[in-house]
Amino acid sequence: MIVFIASDYRGVEIKKEVINYLKSNGIDVREIGLPNLEVDEYPDFAFKLGHLVTENKNSMGILICNTGIGMSIAANKVKGIRCVRATSVDDAFTGRSHNDANVLAVGANLGFNLIKEIIDSFISTKGPTIERRINRVNKIIDYENGEYNEL
Repeated sequence: MIVFIASDYRGVEIKKEVINYLKSNGIDVREIGLPNLEVDEYPDFAFKLGHLVTENKNSMGILICNTGIGMSIAANKVKGIRCVRATSVDDAFTGRSHNDANVLAVGANLGFNLIKEIIDSFISTKGPTIERRINRVNKIIDYENGEYNEL
């Protein structure tokens, strides 16, 4: 599995720690290739990472900004992305197990130790296995593809 990672200028230091942590655990981590500037725009990073995740089957993404809010909003505009903004381990678990999230957005303001726990939960949790949850994810996919028949 490949984990793509990106941050805006507010998350650069945490991103470096996360990359080192994931690599030390044998995970194939790849930065998205956009340079961080003194002040940069989070949507650029979220869009680029989202496209990389959708183009690379079985990959995941991690986005870091100050709060994770902006990144999650932007990432969810990319077709095929289900990004969860997590502030707790439970958010990450539920995002994966209920909603088959393929991108995680976290805020640098959470600190590295909590972010590490959130990432561990996100990466280790499998997607939905209960039929009603799978059906919900499929409705989202159908809607993105213009195939959803509204009630």
